[in-house]
Amino acid sequence: MTDRTASTPNVRTEMFMCALEHQASAVATARRTARTVLTGWSVDEDAVYDAMLIVSELVTNAVEHALPPVALHLYRGRAQGVPTIHIEVTDGGAASDQGPWTASCRPDEHGRGAGIVDMLGIDSGTDTHGSEIGHWADLAAA
Repeated sequence: MTDRTASTPNVRTEMFMCALEHQASAVATARRTARTVLTGWSVDEDAVYDAMLIVSELVTNAVEHALPPVALHLYRGRAQGVPTIHIEVTDGGAASDQGPWTASCRPDEHGRGAGIVDMLGIDSGTDTHGSEIGHWADLAAA
């Protein structure tokens, strides 16, 4: 995971953003939305599948560990000549209390999301946008 200022520049050619409800159902909404947008951009089916996993993890973390508002941002572009998808989920920053699912789990039942994002992405990190925090991952889209 890296700070965005240290990562490779990504030339973005298309962008999509949508606000999400700060509730568990936002994960399914974000997955459906990402599939529709990425398929419309003619992204390879394997990359769409990986992107949906990343979206699921980032939105789940936002709903369970952060304050609203929550939004999904998708960008299509190129980094070092490679087609990429930049996935970012912004939220209102860390919440003082955990979400209902996390609070009901044993510690060994959660906490693997960052590893999944790191494994699937070619780069990932966190940005600050004023009072909002953006958690992102770049994914090869070829």
